[in-house]
Amino acid sequence: MTSELFSSLSLRSGQVLNNRIAKAAMEENMAGTGQLPDKALFELYRRWAAGGTGLLITGNVMVHAEALTGPAGVVLDADAPLEPFAEWARAAKSGGGAVWMQINHPGRQIGSDMPGVVWGPSAVAVDLGRHSGRFGKPVAMTPEQIQTTVTRYAVTARRAEQAGFDGVEIHAAHGYLLSQFLSPRVNKRTDEWGGSLDNRARMLLDVVRTVRAAVSPSFAVAVKLNSADFQRGGFDAEDARQVIGMLAPLGVDLVELSGGSYESPAMSGRPADARTHAREAYFLDLAKDLVDTSPLPLMLTGGITQRHTADRVLDSGVAIVGMGTALAVTPDLPERWREGREADHRLRPVTWSDKALASAAGMAQVRRQMRRIARGSRPTPRTHPAIALLAERRMQRRALRRYRAWLSASQRTASQRTV
Repeated sequence: MTSELFSSLSLRSGQVLNNRIAKAAMEENMAGTGQLPDKALFELYRRWAAGGTGLLITGNVMVHAEALTGPAGVVLDADAPLEPFAEWARAAKSGGGAVWMQINHPGRQIGSDMPGVVWGPSAVAVDLGRHSGRFGKPVAMTPEQIQTTVTRYAVTARRAEQAGFDGVEIHAAHGYLLSQFLSPRVNKRTDEWGGSLDNRARMLLDVVRTVRAAVSPSFAVAVKLNSADFQRGGFDAEDARQVIGMLAPLGVDLVELSGGSYESPAMSGRPADARTHAREAYFLDLAKDLVDTSPLPLMLTGGITQRHTADRVLDSGVAIVGMGTALAVTPDLPERWREGREADHRLRPVTWSDKALASAAGMAQVRRQMRRIARGSRPTPRTHPAIALLAERRMQRRALRRYRAWLSASQRTASQRTV
């Protein structure tokens, strides 16, 4: 069976993707010793590479060792050894597709038990009701910290290219740092980084310019952007349309559209304001409006599991179909589609009334499948979400002890170098 889904796509950088199916970023939380990729990630990406995707986008790699979304996050900064990342890139490209590294800074979305820093555009904490204590209290970034962070993105991007990755995706969605700057609910600054959309987009645009200047012209640079925050008074679809226009002159190859944040987990199908009720392709209606005016090719992610849905997404004018959970359950799904088959199983959504807890349990279920794939086992999509969440929390506690020890040792080494 052939369709546009299996046609190639040429990007502005000159990179050619061999089909229109991408594995969207999913936070693996599988770093090994020293917050580095190791054999578990190599095997996971080797399995995905064999499954027929044209593009693999890694889970978010941290640009700042003191700011991680979770204690088992991968860090690529100026001090990280490159060989583990080179092996990761080789594994991910072993099936003939491209691999991009998603690069990220969590900003205020950092656990209250984590060491390091909790930064944001303003001192506005994550509001999860009774779960709010799970996150640290942010401090507003200084202009110097903003500029240093912009540079960190460029360092990570340049080193990703040196390691053999084909591109990077700058994460400006899901309530992480760049998304926080874009949001009028979170960004209360009165200086050049706050107020108007032009000012709120300044940090993202500075990151894109600096990254693009740090890598070669043939290296892809993409941006992940919320189509909307799904919170009253937050970043909305009109904001997204304008930001895409701002990105177009800066050498961006692609914009991936998603939505939501920890406060409104629309990316898992549970937005706070209920503007999307779709069971698949959650953000397609918003994407259709953006496609008509976008000067850049768009990728759409969010709940896509079936071939007919993927075809419908492409028919809307979207250039690439992004999938996450579906590939954690069925890593060879693109090849199945090529053969006219569908997945044998799907991961059931967690429908608990507590949306924050349901979102955490859903992510735990997905990571459970990824760890099984990395071990060479078959996914077990029928695992109860409560069991997956409890197991995830046990592993996170162990990872937190390792991260604390590693970060402390790294800080001592850095301190000795400056003496």
